[in-house]
Amino acid sequence: MPDPLASANLLDPKNDYVFFRVFSEEPELLVDLINVVRSDEVPIVEISLLNPRLTPERLSGKSLILDLRAIDEHGQRYNIEMQVRRFAHWSGRGILYLARLLSEQLDAGAEYRRLKPVIGIHLLDFTLFEAPDQADQALWCFEMRDRERPEVRLGRELQLNIIELRKADRLGQLPERLSAWIAYFEHWREESTMSNPYPPVQRAFEKLRELSADEEARYWAEARAKALSDEASLLSDAREEGREEGREEGREAIRNTARNLIRIGGLSDLQIAQATGLTLAQVEALHANEADAI
Repeated sequence: MPDPLASANLLDPKNDYVFFRVFSEEPELLVDLINVVRSDEVPIVEISLLNPRLTPERLSGKSLILDLRAIDEHGQRYNIEMQVRRFAHWSGRGILYLARLLSEQLDAGAEYRRLKPVIGIHLLDFTLFEAPDQADQALWCFEMRDRERPEVRLGRELQLNIIELRKADRLGQLPERLSAWIAYFEHWREESTMSNPYPPVQRAFEKLRELSADEEARYWAEARAKALSDEASLLSDAREEGREEGREEGREAIRNTARNLIRIGGLSDLQIAQATGLTLAQVEALHANEADAI
């Protein structure tokens, strides 16, 4: 049996199960990650998880989302996620999750002044912003601001921080602590990179090695990876099936156009073939069918 502690056999820290285990069982690491991402804000010192338990239902759920929800000592709520695949309407889902964390704070009749900020930190192992003028930025912070005067912010209730991990790793030139975390997520199997002396990342790497040596943890990590792969395959099959149905509908529309030209008369089969893109044999077959129907 391969040695699970060998670098090549370590679990992927971007696997959502592994990500959840590392940061839920080592909350001081989650505090550090939040502070590193939001380095321009007042650092937090303590955090409590709002969803610390991994139940069989969550692990086998169809949504395939294992997010971390937490609250800090100031009452601010956090939604921390790792996403390894891109899907349609990703931004809408991310904003909806934050909005739920906001609305869940108030009971009926409660005062709005009780609302505490909701902060999303989403780490993406894909490129979300692909336009040429977006290629030099990998860290994004979205808030409610005026379009004409972005320095004017409408409250602090919602904030979504996005890190495009691959782009950030490629660009480099990031603060040292953030660079260390990105290296952990992108280069965890490279021993030379994991010799980084930054203590929180070293602890995260040790925790990763512990989980990699745990048979149950490996089972669930692999099960989650397989479920994600299966879901991606099903979506791909569905898209291809939809494209094929669309192609067939298009072909039928072309055949109907050819039938109409045949009924109108005045064009040879060769001319109809040239006009519709059908082969001469296909037009002749449609012509014969039309004649048989008379």
